[in-house]
Amino acid sequence: MNWFSFLLIFICLFLQNCKPKNAAPDILITHATIWNDGKLLDFDAISVKNEYIVSIGKSDDLIKTASAQTRIINAQSGLICPGFIDAHVHFLQAGFNLSSVQLRDASTPQEFISRIKQFVSTVPKGSWITGGDWNHELWGGQLPERGWIDSISTDHPIAINRLDGHMILCNSKAMALAGITDEVKNVAGGEIPRNAQNKVIGIFKDNAADLIFAKIPPVDSIAEDRALASAMKYVASHGITGIHHMGNFGDLETFRRNKSKLTTRIYAATPLSQWNQLKSYIEKNGRGDSLLHWGMLKGFMDGSLGSHTAAMFEDFTDKPGDKGFLINPLDSISKWIKDADQAGLHIAVHAIGDKAISDLIDQFKSVQAVNRQKDRRWRIEHTQHPRTVDIQRMADLQIIASMQPYHAIDDGCWAEKVLGSERIKTTYAFSSLIKAGVKLAFGSDWFVAPPVPLLGIYAAVTRQTLDGKNPGGWVPEEKISVDEALSAYTSGAAYAGFDHHHIGSIKPGYLADLVLLDQDIRQIEPDSIKQVKVLWTMMGGKFIYNRD
Repeated sequence: MNWFSFLLIFICLFLQNCKPKNAAPDILITHATIWNDGKLLDFDAISVKNEYIVSIGKSDDLIKTASAQTRIINAQSGLICPGFIDAHVHFLQAGFNLSSVQLRDASTPQEFISRIKQFVSTVPKGSWITGGDWNHELWGGQLPERGWIDSISTDHPIAINRLDGHMILCNSKAMALAGITDEVKNVAGGEIPRNAQNKVIGIFKDNAADLIFAKIPPVDSIAEDRALASAMKYVASHGITGIHHMGNFGDLETFRRNKSKLTTRIYAATPLSQWNQLKSYIEKNGRGDSLLHWGMLKGFMDGSLGSHTAAMFEDFTDKPGDKGFLINPLDSISKWIKDADQAGLHIAVHAIGDKAISDLIDQFKSVQAVNRQKDRRWRIEHTQHPRTVDIQRMADLQIIASMQPYHAIDDGCWAEKVLGSERIKTTYAFSSLIKAGVKLAFGSDWFVAPPVPLLGIYAAVTRQTLDGKNPGGWVPEEKISVDEALSAYTSGAAYAGFDHHHIGSIKPGYLADLVLLDQDIRQIEPDSIKQVKVLWTMMGGKFIYNRD
């Protein structure tokens, strides 16, 4: 062997030893049905290294890249989708509510009262009773009154919210601690209903509820951390890997304090009225990263349909003379949006009634005419009852409809009596919005509705109301396909959070946020979608839930 051959062998051995020793994937998922960006892929395998998707291909090909250390998972033809993103939640409050009194399905006043009484017996004297998520429509629409619950306990102040979060019921103990008597005056952007004797019945709507909330003692950081952990565990079991949280700066600090423990990606919104504080916060702290980031502002135009506080052009059908109301004055909303937009902040505003939606679009249009052209991704949170003309205006201004499809099958049980037969034609108008070119981002509004994307997809596809009275779908013209609903929970929600370059899709280089379902929901009967099971959930290459 001459010196040249010896040198060549030496170089080859050297280069071989220099190859990365950990080039093999950490995880290889094989024999899967893979859905991404509105369609099935022609591949059945995904390899994952560290936090990222490395490649997508055929099982027989990718198996060759595995090493002895690679964990190989046979998906057995189950459907793999990008991890679901819930584009609208109240995460910490929902976490707290998991351990509070459960009133969502209390169907009679007697059951409502009984559940509260039983729960009160389990907590220390003096403890505030909050949460609840009651729905008076289940027993015919009569609002509960403090007299119903005053006899339950004189030791516990009670302030429990309707499931939409836009009104609370308080007992006399809570009112006394808040210094509220029957002489209390109404509050701008709120309402305090009274009985025939002009006595406060214990209901406080929207801004009026702040009279009570201001007196509820703040929870400590340990309780906040526990609520966050409970919320993350719960959503992971339903395939959720990311959420858009609608909250405040205190919530953001809770998330930052727990960042090393996060198993859910969080985009944290803070109040629109505090846009200047967020601007300063970003100047000091940046905007976060792919696990936790901020920069979105959440504002309010109006309340909710169920509380009769949604702002409408015409009277509620069941309450002549009442059109609801705006929570914030238009001049305040206008200034906040304009100034926040100039500061480069992301704006999302709650608007439910047709007037609230139209007024908000007016504000967005005005700001766009004044401020420079840019990629704003304005969001209308809920977008529940738009007029046809405003659907097209949303498309023209590239406004995102951030919607919660479960509300359609819940509110659909009673909404027609409130809106009438004509206005419901464009309520929860999923199909009309898509056809007009509006991007959809789906979520749950948890605690208001269950954070279960499969239930949301079922709702959007079938529109079968919870009372079973609309087997063909409530306003069936607004049904959408499974692919469209899945997209709204994945790439659509990622786009709405400026995250579409690294999550919301299954692509090499994207973060490995994945969910495995036990059935292909595109192939089964739509009625069966709500029975489909999440087998496991992966966030950043780590399993955060496994059904086994």
